Amino acid sequence: MTPHKREFAFPGLVVFISTQDEQGVRNVAPYSNLMPILRPTDLVCVASWHKRDTLRNIRKTGEFVLNVPPVEMVKHVIPTAKHYPPETDEFVVAGLTPKASKTVKPPGIEGCLAWMECSLVRQHIEKEYVLIIGKVKRLEMQEDLLDAAGGFDPHKADPLMVLLNNSGMRFVTVKDTGYTEPYGAMFPDGKDRLAHLYK
Repeated sequence: MTPHKREFAFPGLVVFISTQDEQGVRNVAPYSNLMPILRPTDLVCVASWHKRDTLRNIRKTGEFVLNVPPVEMVKHVIPTAKHYPPETDEFVVAGLTPKASKTVKPPGIEGCLAWMECSLVRQHIEKEYVLIIGKVKRLEMQEDLLDAAGGFDPHKADPLMVLLNNSGMRFVTVKDTGYTEPYGAMFPDGKDRLAHLYK
């Protein structure tokens, strides 16, 4: 397979990034090129094309929200992916309900599984793309979807994910393998060096 198809091998988590411009006009866009940056940090990284209203808004205001949607919100992906004039309120166009944020001005999206209110830390700028490094200032998750260990119960939460192929995007979700290991299993003495973060 050609190297540019490397995304075919990576199942991607789909998030909606909500932002607003300096006049308060709200924008929403779906992204799947993102990741948390290592376990002990509060940082996330999002890859973006240069010509995106989302990127422009983040640069101007320094704020954004990562909204983790359930599979039921799959029909909102394409409406939020389309190009609209900058003055368009994409919450209205896509039929999304805003959820007031606590630490940033852009609202989150009601009905999602989790919300990360973020501030811009830095940008890594290349000719074809920009890596946005954000600091998670507030993390909120749907409490009724958590398991006893504080993470999402895969039998209750169906996060929206995507697999790419030659025809386009196939939207999928997670499946529980029933197999778990403690973080400490990676270390010779069985002790997790970051255990204090989870107390």
